[in-house]
Amino acid sequence: MMPTQRLLSRRAISTIHLTNLVSSAVILFIFIASYADGRYTIGVNYGQLGDNLLSPHEAVKLIKDMKVGKVKIYDANPPILHELRNSKIKVSVMLPNEQIIAVGMNKSVANDFVRTNISGFYGDTKIRTLLVGNEILSGSNETWPYLVPAMINLHHALREQKLRKVKVSTPLAMNLFQASVFPPSKAAFRTDLVDSVLKPMLKFLARTRSSVFIDVYPFFEWGANPSNISLDFALFDPSAPKYKDENGLEYENLLDVQLDALVSAMAKVGYPDARITISETGWPSKMDLDQKGADIPNAAIFNRRLVKKMLARPPLGTPLRKAKVIDTYIFALFNENLKPGPTTERNFGLLYPNGTHVYDIDLTGNKNESEYEPLPPVPPEAAPGSLKLWCIANPQIDMGALGAALSYACGEGSADCAPIQPGGSCFFPNNTVSHASYAFNDYYNKFHKIGGTCVFAGAADLTTVDPSNGSCKYPPTFV
Repeated sequence: MMPTQRLLSRRAISTIHLTNLVSSAVILFIFIASYADGRYTIGVNYGQLGDNLLSPHEAVKLIKDMKVGKVKIYDANPPILHELRNSKIKVSVMLPNEQIIAVGMNKSVANDFVRTNISGFYGDTKIRTLLVGNEILSGSNETWPYLVPAMINLHHALREQKLRKVKVSTPLAMNLFQASVFPPSKAAFRTDLVDSVLKPMLKFLARTRSSVFIDVYPFFEWGANPSNISLDFALFDPSAPKYKDENGLEYENLLDVQLDALVSAMAKVGYPDARITISETGWPSKMDLDQKGADIPNAAIFNRRLVKKMLARPPLGTPLRKAKVIDTYIFALFNENLKPGPTTERNFGLLYPNGTHVYDIDLTGNKNESEYEPLPPVPPEAAPGSLKLWCIANPQIDMGALGAALSYACGEGSADCAPIQPGGSCFFPNNTVSHASYAFNDYYNKFHKIGGTCVFAGAADLTTVDPSNGSCKYPPTFV
């Protein structure tokens, strides 16, 4: 080979090396850019069912400080959208449930909603998803026929108004299944939903390259069957015994079981590759006396490990969706004191209403579990069946609401209210609080084992103090 030819070869090799380096740099840049743009960040649900929450200005400042990459709200709240302008945070807004029928029936109503609630904010605020209602398929079926038509009408309205970056979807709950999520390979959708709603919905989502939004809570799945599902398995504990599906796949945590149940069910109706977004997940930090597992240590452990799992690089995915990115929104930003139901419902927040942290958490996924300060000890649990509880009236609630709850307990609730009638052993003291306490306790004592709760729309509380007085005896409930 002549010297000149040797020189040219070296230059060619150098060019190849440079090209490879440039290609690698471009790939790295794309990855970093994608991360910075919020694709590989954790989202948070910003609910507003509280009368003591911070203003949108203060809340959005906290969201930015926590390095949240995506925010989901339950309406199209103008002050919140205004505060999120000129940021990199991607936003999901929601059409309220009560507007679905009108939007599904009339394209002009869909156009008006988009024009009023999205168009004016789109340029400055990164609205990327319009969600149609919230867990519509979990309630009455009168709205079901209008759900997919509403999604289609809103999609067309967005395109007509040139808002092409906004996808349309709807959040679904885990009560879509015919039976258990175990084993996930056998999971199937309820037959009353498949042809009427789910197939048309999945077809629409596939055609528009949108995602199935699913609210998935290992806490509730574990709580419904704690004798067969270990708490460690629900909390992503790597030392927890693994679960092997009938098809041979091995599961290390409950969330993956639930997600793959959805994947399997979608495959059975013809959509094996439908995209998935976790629109809600989380763990409560406080509970009623008859609940288990909801405390600050468990909430911190679940959400910290969730963040590490969902932001792992390369992506972990699930056994059926290996190495797939799954966008995830934690529920919720705040504890919300106006949410109905048991105490857990009001205590899913990462923050207290005043903005202080319920527990330390790094939403970037950079902090390892060993780097956090020790969590407070978990109070010891009473042995099953040894704790005595009574369900009594909440004296702080509005008397009208308490009276309505008393009427329900004595009527549809089937409590034995004869003792609080004139001449009965518990008629005195003759007041609404005392009568409601007796009725609530009788209901709870009878129906606790089959799912009855001591809630009554916030009118009742559990206590370990026996409220019996004189000849009026309140039987305890053992949990």
